[in-house]
Amino acid sequence: MKALILAAGYATRLYPLTRNLPKSLLPLGDLTVLDLIIRKMEDVASITEIIIVSNAKFYAAFGKWMESRSFKKTVKIINDGSTSEQNRLGAIGDIGFAIESEGIDEDLLVCAGDNVFTFDLNSYVEYFLREQKDCILVQRMQDQDELRRVGVAELDASQRVLSFKEKPAQPKTDVGVFAIYLYRKETLPLFRDYLQAGHEPDAPGHFPEWLSRIKEMKAFFAEGTSYDLGTHEAYRKMRNLMDNKQ
Repeated sequence: MKALILAAGYATRLYPLTRNLPKSLLPLGDLTVLDLIIRKMEDVASITEIIIVSNAKFYAAFGKWMESRSFKKTVKIINDGSTSEQNRLGAIGDIGFAIESEGIDEDLLVCAGDNVFTFDLNSYVEYFLREQKDCILVQRMQDQDELRRVGVAELDASQRVLSFKEKPAQPKTDVGVFAIYLYRKETLPLFRDYLQAGHEPDAPGHFPEWLSRIKEMKAFFAEGTSYDLGTHEAYRKMRNLMDNKQ
């Protein structure tokens, strides 16, 4: 299995912090958002390589970060060639780019590069390997506003995905979906089909929303917390949380 971290966004909502620094390299104590994600991935024995998708604007920054780190697994940074919000590929476009440019033909863990999470990836991967189905990671949420900011899934008793809607105005259930996906290797060619058909290339949840209509998918209920660092307030809270831990 390979792991893919989506880190080619421009995070304009966090300007001026992210004008010259990618969101995933924002500091959290002595670490960065990306360090925390990679540490989680390094604990998964079946992951053989971690690929980070960057853009042309921040590619050098990721290179500098990488030179200052040592890793337990192979880590590679690739450049999607985009330079601004106007010509970016979008999250799903970047997944397709990585699959094609790296010739990925293994099972794939895909993770957004701007969320800090405490979920146990090993349990998630074990479930995926046992079920042998594409998987989404979910939790029950009571806050309707929170549900509107994520994907929302409808499940049957066996945790099969019956429906999926990315950022719904009216959530159908209380099952929220986080941006950590597991895809079987035979599913990867469908990213090309999805993109060539002109579907939404941006938010990564749009692909499993589409996929759930043509393939059986399963949902894994995770224990833990995810912190979305999309606003200045959220980033400040996360910095304070990390400072208190250290």
